[in-house]
Amino acid sequence: MNGILTLLTVLPLAGAAIALFSGRHGRGVALVTSLLSLVLALVVWLHLPADGAMGMVELHPWAPSLGIEYHLGVDGLGALMLVLSAIVTLMSVDAAHRVHHQPGLYYALVLALESGLFGSFTALNFFHWFLFWELSLIPAFFLIKLWGGPKRGPAATQFFIYTMAGSVALLLSFLAVFLSTGVMDFGKLADMAANGTLAQMVTAHLGAVMPWLAMGVLAGFAVKVPLMPFHTWLPAAYAEAPSPVTMLLTGAMSKMGVYGLLRIAIPIFGPQIAALRTPLLVLAVATVVMGAWAAAAQKDLKRIFAYSSVNHLGYCLLGIFALAIPAGAASQGTQAAALNGVILQMFNHGLTAAALFWFVAMIQMRSGGLRGIDDFGGLRKPAPVLAGLMGIALFSSLGLPGLNGFVSEFLIFRGVFPLSWVAGTVAVLGLLVTAAVILTVIQKVFAGPVPERWAEFPDLHASERLALAPVIGLMLLLGLVPQLIVDTINPTVMNLLAHWRF
Repeated sequence: MNGILTLLTVLPLAGAAIALFSGRHGRGVALVTSLLSLVLALVVWLHLPADGAMGMVELHPWAPSLGIEYHLGVDGLGALMLVLSAIVTLMSVDAAHRVHHQPGLYYALVLALESGLFGSFTALNFFHWFLFWELSLIPAFFLIKLWGGPKRGPAATQFFIYTMAGSVALLLSFLAVFLSTGVMDFGKLADMAANGTLAQMVTAHLGAVMPWLAMGVLAGFAVKVPLMPFHTWLPAAYAEAPSPVTMLLTGAMSKMGVYGLLRIAIPIFGPQIAALRTPLLVLAVATVVMGAWAAAAQKDLKRIFAYSSVNHLGYCLLGIFALAIPAGAASQGTQAAALNGVILQMFNHGLTAAALFWFVAMIQMRSGGLRGIDDFGGLRKPAPVLAGLMGIALFSSLGLPGLNGFVSEFLIFRGVFPLSWVAGTVAVLGLLVTAAVILTVIQKVFAGPVPERWAEFPDLHASERLALAPVIGLMLLLGLVPQLIVDTINPTVMNLLAHWRF
């Protein structure tokens, strides 16, 4: 299996180069490339070490004098994000069958974005990781700017400025760490943080700046997730981006921020984050509750699901920040439940949110671009299959028992309540408001009398049903048999908890 992570990262770039010069055949190239990428990601998932340690490790000198190594590896967390990225990219490419303006460039950018995702989830050296972190930003900007809606220019610019500002904060923090230690490897830095060496060396070289460095790293990841109040770029970007691109933004790119917290921020800056636990929990609860309330105030389907995405990722932040407590302050089972829930929520939300935006794209295609909840009504009668399958995705987002969204949210609250019952109690309001939002969408779009102009609203055709079947099936399967993922990620969860120091 040596070299498979490099192959997985390079494959989309090779596909992008071919798609760029393939014109209208670019979609076919992207479909084949993303399907092969999914196969490789599943191979990685099936060959993970059973003890939760890093597997498929590739380590080669790059610029030793600068602390730069070509260091790759994945555990259950990284491998699950590889699978999610591959699935969402394949979904996005399949959904983008109506791209007529420069299709070769469009699909090349999508594949370049996929490569950035793969690199971000496998790199274990900051220099290498940061290259791919930024690589994912550039294609996303151009996809919004060139193929987005009427207000795509301001939305793309706002997206770029916010995420670039977060990247600058990350870069400055890690440059300070490197100047103090000469180390860029995440594993080595985590070990130094655990035994106190990192804080001592940084303080000796730069003074008492560790809390500020931690806040810089937190800000970089908070923008990407996003954590309120760093979320204001998201609604415009999600609404103006083409729906297949929005699928990538919410389904995969937002997970880079949560992944960064788990892989980088908590292991390296654990004590500093623990000192900020209370304000961070307040912001996480605000993200959950205010994200749901903001979704309830929207009339545009894409903006509803955009704010709902903020709400659902807030549960991940709630679980992570609740874990920032001294060793022995909570049972191992409680902590494991919360962290298993966070990682499972990353996957479940990515799958469900991408599916919802896919359904919005199908509705827009059939309605001439309309997507307001007041524009429709009664679509269940002329399009029962569309109503039924989208209903499953909506109920998954709501957290209905028996579907994938319920399991991860239940595990998060199962862990959070013993760790911070106040935060958990207030965050439950987000669940209630989300339920009201989802039921309102179902009522206004699919229930009630059918307006005359939608009497012949087309239902899903055979190829669309075939494309959606695996996605909907996975939602049902993970809702009933979540151990398909939990059994693989739990050793990683225990390994992470054993090495974190607050």
